[in-house]
Parts: sequence; C-alpha cells; structure tokens
Amino acid sequence: MTVTADRPAQAPAGRPRRPAGRGRRLRRLRERAPLTYAGLLLTVLLSLFPLWWMLVIATRTTDAVARFPPVLLPGGEFAANTGRLFGNAGAHFTLGLWNSFVASATVSLSVVLFCSLAGFALAKLRFPGRNGFTVAVVVTMAVPVQVGIIPLLVLMQWLGWRGELQAVIVPFLVSGFGVFMMRQYAAQGVPDELLEAARIDGCSTLRTFWSVVLPVLRPAMVVLGLLTFMQTWNEFIWAVAVLTPDNPTVQFSINQLNESAYARDFSLMFTGAAYATLPLLILFAVFGRRLVGRIMEGAVKA
Repeated sequence: MTVTADRPAQAPAGRPRRPAGRGRRLRRLRERAPLTYAGLLLTVLLSLFPLWWMLVIATRTTDAVARFPPVLLPGGEFAANTGRLFGNAGAHFTLGLWNSFVASATVSLSVVLFCSLAGFALAKLRFPGRNGFTVAVVVTMAVPVQVGIIPLLVLMQWLGWRGELQAVIVPFLVSGFGVFMMRQYAAQGVPDELLEAARIDGCSTLRTFWSVVLPVLRPAMVVLGLLTFMQTWNEFIWAVAVLTPDNPTVQFSINQLNESAYARDFSLMFTGAAYATLPLLILFAVFGRRLVGRIMEGAVKA
C-alpha cells in the first residue's frame, strides 16, 4: 500500500503567485483610497477658494464683501468694474500691465541664460575657487530681499534710476537660487563622459554648452523661467519702494486703486487682481503640460 502526501495547489502556469504581504498592502491602500481622495479634494477646494472669491467680488459691488452669509456666486458688475478700472487715471493700470510684462520677460530670460551658464561652470568646470563661489551663492540665498532694500535704493538713487523701469529689472538679472538650481541639475544630469567626447571632437567650452549641455538643462530652464516670471510679476515691495505712481508695475497699480484714504473699493481692487492673475493662468495653461513632460523627461535622463 502506497501513501502519497498531498501537494499544495500550484498557481496556473504563466501567472506568478502574488506575495501575501503585497496583497495585504494593496487591500490597505484600497481601504484608504476614499480618505485620500477626500483629503485631496479638500486641499484643492481650499486652494481655489481665494481665487474664486476674488472673481465673485470682481463681478459685484464692494458691499458684497461684508454680506453674511457670504456671496458665493458671480454677479453682473464685471463690465462696469472693468470700465472703472481702466478709466482710473490715478492707477495707470494699462501701463502697469505693460511694465510688469516687460520686466518679467526680461528678468526671466536673463536669469535662465546667466544661471544656466553659471550652474554649468560651477558643476562641470575645474577652476580655482569653485567651491568658494558655490558657498557664496548659497549664502546669498540665506539673505532676505528686504535686508538689501536700503542699499539698493541708495544705488538706484546714485544711478538716477528712481522711478524708472530698469530699477526693477537690473537688480534681479541673476538669481542665487537659479544658479544653485542649475548647478545641481547640471551636476546630476550631464555625464562627464559626454563632455569629454565633445572636447575630443574639438568643441570649445561655449560650443559644448550650446550643443551638449543646453538640451539636457532644458527641463530645468523651463521650470526656472516660469518661477522667475511669476515671482517678478508678483513683486510688490521693491516696486513700491523704487517706482513712482506715474510709472508703476501691475501690483503697484492695484495698490493705487483706493478712491479715498478711509475706504477701500474691494470690487475695483479684485477686478484689478483678476486681470493681473489672468496672464499667469494663461502661462500655466499653455506651458503646464509641457512643463510636467520636460520635468519627467529630465528625471528619466538623469
């Protein structure tokens, strides 16, 4: 009489068995999915509510701010508020929009160009004092912008740029954060072997940067350009300090929309804020998907 032991059931051929621990983790993730989605939805609502509230007040009269319960639906006063906004002679809102666009575009292009060159040099070129320059760049990031306002004001006065648009452009043509960001990206994303191959082929340093390094840095350059444009567009403290009401940026113009010193016309100010936010929304709508795609492309290449 032959006794045979029972064998455990085997999984069908071609279908590997899933580890028990992995199955438990997947069940836990499915159980937590509703809470995760609820938290994400709450975060999105809290983030978008100030923008929605701005649009609601921009389409109503200023007394809607003090109503209780608060008004949550748009009204029909947006056209009238727009007419009052662009017809306000003291705010120069159209000039403010143009000045902000010129300053933001110029600063963004300059920061992307010079910070890419400096980041590449600090990451891949060998020269005396390279580490010291890197430390100096990091130290500049630790100094608040407000600390340098008084020295910059004195310098702008000495140059005769008080009230001129170049006063909000020239001091920000290079960014310490941009140099450090591009330096880190170049150090991780540009292989040394690629640079050696370019040198063997007879490329100069600038040709190597243009033909080899620049395509690799493009994802980080797009991110840096968008962040710089947004930061320059939203700059308020320095613009108020160095410019005059006759030649403002858009943020300075919004600050000038008060009809009296004792009351604020919130509907007029929120209408100006809506128009000031519109270029940034268009920018992200046009470049948002490309931005994410280039970030992922750079991550895969790195």
